[in-house]
Amino acid sequence: MAITIQMKLNEKLYLRDPQETKLGRKIIQYSILLIDEIGFEDFTFKKLAQRIDSTEASVYRYFENKHILLVYLLCWYWEWMKFRIEYKTMNLEDPKKKLQIALSVIADTTKRNTSIDFVDEDVLHRIVVAESTKTYHTKMVDEENKYGFFLTYKALKQTISKVISEINPDFKYPNALASTLLEMANNQVYFALHLPSMTDIKVKDGDVTQVERLLNDFAFGLICNEKIEKD
Repeated sequence: MAITIQMKLNEKLYLRDPQETKLGRKIIQYSILLIDEIGFEDFTFKKLAQRIDSTEASVYRYFENKHILLVYLLCWYWEWMKFRIEYKTMNLEDPKKKLQIALSVIADTTKRNTSIDFVDEDVLHRIVVAESTKTYHTKMVDEENKYGFFLTYKALKQTISKVISEINPDFKYPNALASTLLEMANNQVYFALHLPSMTDIKVKDGDVTQVERLLNDFAFGLICNEKIEKD
Protein backbone atom coordinates (compact mmCIF):
# COMPACT_ATOMS: atom_id res chain seq x y z
CA MET A 1 0.00 0.00 0.00
CA ALA A 2 1.40 3.38 -0.98
CA ILE A 3 1.62 5.98 1.75
CA THR A 4 1.81 9.66 0.90
CA ILE A 5 3.90 11.58 3.41
CA GLN A 6 6.08 14.66 3.57
CA MET A 7 8.96 14.81 5.98
CA LYS A 8 9.14 17.77 8.34
CA LEU A 9 12.80 18.48 8.97
CA ASN A 10 14.78 21.09 10.89
CA GLU A 11 14.54 24.39 9.01
CA LYS A 12 18.19 25.10 9.83
CA LEU A 13 19.18 22.31 7.44
CA TYR A 14 18.19 24.26 4.35
CA LEU A 15 17.92 27.79 3.04
CA ARG A 16 14.75 26.95 1.13
CA ASP A 17 12.66 23.81 1.68
CA PRO A 18 13.50 21.58 -1.29
CA GLN A 19 10.31 19.57 -0.86
CA GLU A 20 8.24 22.63 -1.78
CA THR A 21 9.51 23.21 -5.34
CA LYS A 22 10.07 21.18 -8.49
CA LEU A 23 13.74 22.20 -8.62
CA GLY A 24 14.23 21.42 -4.93
CA ARG A 25 12.78 17.94 -5.32
CA LYS A 26 15.02 17.43 -8.35
CA ILE A 27 18.04 18.47 -6.27
CA ILE A 28 17.15 15.85 -3.66
CA GLN A 29 16.46 13.15 -6.23
CA TYR A 30 19.67 13.57 -8.19
CA SER A 31 21.92 14.31 -5.24
CA ILE A 32 20.98 10.86 -3.90
CA LEU A 33 21.72 9.22 -7.24
CA LEU A 34 24.98 11.12 -7.78
CA ILE A 35 26.38 10.54 -4.27
CA ASP A 36 25.61 6.85 -4.66
CA GLU A 37 27.31 6.83 -8.05
CA ILE A 38 30.55 8.70 -7.31
CA GLY A 39 30.76 8.91 -3.51
CA PHE A 40 30.45 11.90 -1.21
CA GLU A 41 34.11 12.93 -1.51
CA ASP A 42 33.84 13.47 -5.26
CA PHE A 43 30.34 14.91 -5.13
CA THR A 44 30.11 18.67 -5.78
CA PHE A 45 27.30 21.13 -6.38
CA LYS A 46 28.85 21.85 -9.78
CA LYS A 47 28.51 18.21 -10.81
CA LEU A 48 24.98 18.09 -9.41
CA ALA A 49 24.00 21.23 -11.35
CA GLN A 50 25.31 19.68 -14.55
CA ARG A 51 23.35 16.49 -13.88
CA ILE A 52 20.06 18.37 -13.40
CA ASP A 53 20.75 20.87 -16.20
CA SER A 54 20.74 23.84 -13.83
CA THR A 55 23.27 26.19 -12.27
CA GLU A 56 25.53 25.77 -9.26
CA ALA A 57 24.07 29.00 -7.83
CA SER A 58 20.57 27.49 -7.92
CA VAL A 59 21.71 24.59 -5.73
CA TYR A 60 23.27 27.01 -3.24
CA ARG A 61 19.90 28.72 -2.91
CA TYR A 62 18.68 25.55 -1.18
CA PHE A 63 21.74 24.31 0.73
CA GLU A 64 24.69 26.14 2.22
CA ASN A 65 27.18 23.38 1.35
CA LYS A 66 27.35 19.69 0.49
CA HIS A 67 27.87 18.64 4.12
CA ILE A 68 24.56 20.22 5.10
CA LEU A 69 22.93 18.52 2.13
CA LEU A 70 24.25 15.14 3.32
CA VAL A 71 22.91 15.80 6.83
CA TYR A 72 19.55 16.69 5.27
CA LEU A 73 19.46 13.42 3.33
CA LEU A 74 20.32 11.40 6.42
CA CYS A 75 17.70 13.24 8.48
CA TRP A 76 15.14 12.50 5.78
CA TYR A 77 16.06 8.80 5.98
CA TRP A 78 15.95 8.68 9.80
CA GLU A 79 12.55 10.38 9.85
CA TRP A 80 11.24 7.97 7.22
CA MET A 81 12.51 4.99 9.21
CA LYS A 82 10.88 6.31 12.40
CA PHE A 83 7.61 6.75 10.51
CA ARG A 84 7.77 3.17 9.21
CA ILE A 85 8.39 1.74 12.69
CA GLU A 86 5.53 3.72 14.24
CA TYR A 87 3.18 2.89 11.37
CA LYS A 88 3.90 -0.85 11.56
CA THR A 89 3.61 -1.05 15.36
CA MET A 90 0.74 1.36 16.07
CA ASN A 91 -1.81 -1.37 16.85
CA LEU A 92 0.51 -3.74 18.70
CA GLU A 93 0.66 -4.17 22.45
CA ASP A 94 3.40 -6.80 22.74
CA PRO A 95 6.69 -4.84 23.12
CA LYS A 96 8.76 -7.84 22.01
CA LYS A 97 6.87 -7.95 18.73
CA LYS A 98 7.30 -4.19 18.42
CA LEU A 99 11.06 -4.55 18.77
CA GLN A 100 11.18 -7.37 16.24
CA ILE A 101 9.39 -5.18 13.73
CA ALA A 102 11.63 -2.21 14.51
CA LEU A 103 14.72 -4.33 13.93
CA SER A 104 13.27 -5.62 10.68
CA VAL A 105 12.73 -2.04 9.52
CA ILE A 106 16.27 -1.07 10.54
CA ALA A 107 17.74 -3.96 8.59
CA ASP A 108 15.47 -4.16 5.57
CA THR A 109 14.83 -1.15 3.35
CA THR A 110 14.16 -3.05 0.14
CA LYS A 111 10.40 -2.55 0.18
CA ARG A 112 9.47 0.89 -1.09
CA ASN A 113 6.13 1.73 0.51
CA THR A 114 5.86 5.47 0.03
CA SER A 115 4.69 7.47 -2.95
CA ILE A 116 7.51 10.00 -2.72
CA ASP A 117 8.78 9.70 -6.25
CA PHE A 118 11.78 11.98 -5.81
CA VAL A 119 13.42 9.78 -3.17
CA ASP A 120 14.64 6.28 -3.98
CA GLU A 121 14.83 4.84 -0.46
CA ASP A 122 16.88 1.84 -1.58
CA VAL A 123 19.61 4.07 -3.02
CA LEU A 124 19.40 6.40 -0.03
CA HIS A 125 19.95 3.41 2.25
CA ARG A 126 23.20 2.65 0.42
CA ILE A 127 24.30 6.21 1.16
CA VAL A 128 23.36 5.79 4.82
CA VAL A 129 25.47 2.63 5.02
CA ALA A 130 28.47 4.16 3.25
CA GLU A 131 28.39 7.80 4.31
CA SER A 132 26.34 8.28 7.51
CA THR A 133 29.25 8.66 9.93
CA LYS A 134 30.49 11.63 7.88
CA THR A 135 27.50 13.60 9.11
CA TYR A 136 28.41 13.47 12.82
CA HIS A 137 32.02 12.27 13.07
CA THR A 138 33.20 15.80 12.33
CA LYS A 139 34.75 18.76 14.12
CA MET A 140 31.47 20.65 13.76
CA VAL A 141 29.30 18.06 15.48
CA ASP A 142 28.93 19.89 18.80
CA GLU A 143 27.93 23.15 17.13
CA GLU A 144 25.57 21.40 14.73
CA ASN A 145 24.06 19.47 17.61
CA LYS A 146 23.21 22.77 19.31
CA TYR A 147 21.21 23.70 16.22
CA GLY A 148 19.28 20.45 16.36
CA PHE A 149 20.76 18.87 13.25
CA PHE A 150 20.48 15.37 14.72
CA LEU A 151 17.10 15.57 16.41
CA THR A 152 15.61 13.12 13.90
CA TYR A 153 18.31 10.55 14.69
CA LYS A 154 17.72 11.04 18.41
CA ALA A 155 13.97 10.67 17.92
CA LEU A 156 14.49 7.41 16.02
CA LYS A 157 16.75 6.18 18.81
CA GLN A 158 14.12 7.18 21.38
CA THR A 159 11.44 5.22 19.55
CA ILE A 160 13.55 2.09 19.85
CA SER A 161 14.83 2.68 23.39
CA LYS A 162 11.24 3.20 24.62
CA VAL A 163 10.29 -0.27 23.35
CA ILE A 164 13.39 -1.76 24.98
CA SER A 165 12.32 -0.28 28.32
CA GLU A 166 8.80 -1.66 27.83
CA ILE A 167 10.27 -5.16 27.47
CA ASN A 168 12.53 -4.81 30.50
CA PRO A 169 12.05 -1.71 32.68
CA ASP A 170 15.12 -2.71 34.70
CA PHE A 171 17.46 -2.83 31.71
CA LYS A 172 20.17 -0.26 32.41
CA TYR A 173 21.19 0.75 28.90
CA PRO A 174 18.14 1.30 26.65
CA ASN A 175 19.62 4.38 24.92
CA ALA A 176 23.03 2.81 24.44
CA LEU A 177 21.51 -0.37 23.06
CA ALA A 178 19.17 1.48 20.71
CA SER A 179 21.96 3.58 19.21
CA THR A 180 24.22 0.52 19.02
CA LEU A 181 21.58 -1.40 17.08
CA LEU A 182 21.20 1.46 14.61
CA GLU A 183 24.94 1.68 14.05
CA MET A 184 25.35 -2.10 14.00
CA ALA A 185 22.84 -2.51 11.18
CA ASN A 186 24.78 -0.12 8.95
CA ASN A 187 28.22 -1.35 9.92
CA GLN A 188 27.45 -5.02 9.43
CA VAL A 189 25.99 -4.42 5.98
CA TYR A 190 29.04 -2.35 5.07
CA PHE A 191 31.44 -4.99 6.37
CA ALA A 192 29.58 -7.79 4.59
CA LEU A 193 29.78 -5.92 1.29
CA HIS A 194 33.29 -4.48 1.54
CA LEU A 195 35.27 -5.97 4.46
CA PRO A 196 33.82 -9.46 4.84
CA SER A 197 36.44 -10.69 7.32
CA MET A 198 35.10 -8.11 9.79
CA THR A 199 31.75 -9.87 10.17
CA ASP A 200 30.10 -13.29 10.31
CA ILE A 201 27.07 -12.41 8.22
CA LYS A 202 26.53 -12.26 4.48
CA VAL A 203 24.48 -9.87 2.38
CA LYS A 204 23.76 -11.05 -1.16
CA ASP A 205 21.44 -9.48 -3.71
CA GLY A 206 20.00 -7.19 -1.07
CA ASP A 207 19.03 -10.03 1.27
CA VAL A 208 19.65 -8.77 4.82
CA THR A 209 18.04 -11.70 6.63
CA GLN A 210 21.28 -12.48 8.47
CA VAL A 211 21.61 -8.86 9.59
CA GLU A 212 18.10 -8.95 11.02
CA ARG A 213 18.85 -12.20 12.85
CA LEU A 214 22.05 -10.72 14.30
CA LEU A 215 20.18 -7.66 15.57
CA ASN A 216 17.49 -9.83 17.17
CA ASP A 217 19.94 -12.18 18.86
CA PHE A 218 22.06 -9.30 20.12
CA ALA A 219 19.14 -7.20 21.38
CA PHE A 220 17.07 -9.89 23.06
CA GLY A 221 20.16 -11.61 24.41
CA LEU A 222 21.00 -8.44 26.33
CA ILE A 223 17.50 -7.34 27.26
CA CYS A 224 16.10 -10.61 28.54
CA ASN A 225 18.76 -13.21 27.87
CA GLU A 226 16.64 -15.03 25.34
CA LYS A 227 16.45 -15.56 21.59
CA ILE A 228 13.30 -14.85 19.63
CA GLU A 229 12.43 -17.42 16.97
CA LYS A 230 11.22 -15.96 13.68
CA ASP A 231 8.24 -17.52 11.94
